[in-house]
Amino acid sequence: MSEALVLGGGGVGGIAWITGVLTGLADAGQDVTGAELLLGTSAGSTVSAQLGSGLGLAELYARQVDPALQSAEIMAVMDLEGFAAEIGAAASATASVPELRRAVGRAALAAPTVPEPQRRAVIESRLPSHGWPERTLRIVAVDAESGEPRVFDKDSGVPLVDAVAASCAVPGVWPPVGIDGRRYVDGGVRSMANLDFVDDADRVVVIVPMGMTEPFPSEQPVERSVRELRARGTEVVVVAPDEEARAAIGDNPLDPGTRGPAAEAGRAQGRALRLPWRHG
Repeated sequence: MSEALVLGGGGVGGIAWITGVLTGLADAGQDVTGAELLLGTSAGSTVSAQLGSGLGLAELYARQVDPALQSAEIMAVMDLEGFAAEIGAAASATASVPELRRAVGRAALAAPTVPEPQRRAVIESRLPSHGWPERTLRIVAVDAESGEPRVFDKDSGVPLVDAVAASCAVPGVWPPVGIDGRRYVDGGVRSMANLDFVDDADRVVVIVPMGMTEPFPSEQPVERSVRELRARGTEVVVVAPDEEARAAIGDNPLDPGTRGPAAEAGRAQGRALRLPWRHG
């Protein structure tokens, strides 16, 4: 049985919650972090890269809840709904989804943000290792000009830090990331999980800090991808925050102060989950 672990977007609060959920699952004898394929988008790209670093879950969890071990972060406010409304107002009523993504990219390129090197330093501090792991890790970002997704992996010739920074470049908040002469924004602009980039897996665990909701129009939303995988006979489990976790993540998942509470809520939720298959 081949397995995939798909981790979606949701800010630093989402990183902490995902880490907590994975730790809680392992506490309950259901460790899913050994999956053959790791697929990460935005916050999920960070956790996927961390899982490939060689650090165990106990250490990764400690990096979320122990202030002495937490990565250096920049405080920001995420208003994806407001940004999406701004894009919608500027775009034609007949615009296609790819055209809307290009509008998002144009707005992201024009938005005032912190300098790209300053943001890259944050991503560097998050990742225990800056090299690609040997196992399959895919990280999704979106070309700011074309609106097309790009899937980075160890064969892309792109540094892991750059791939994660691109996938985490929330439009209007963080600077688009330059790679190979192109500029990239958050993979969540296309889909919060980009689940359709999973192939040939018999079992898939999808962990989505923002649930099944897509903040931007998507031709491949999480819900549709789940249906398509199940129609192919793939076992799929989707984990979204419960009420306690939603409260812990709060209204601003980019607030570094959410990390401890979100990780703790995620761990409690993970311990209570029961997968349809068992992991030892």
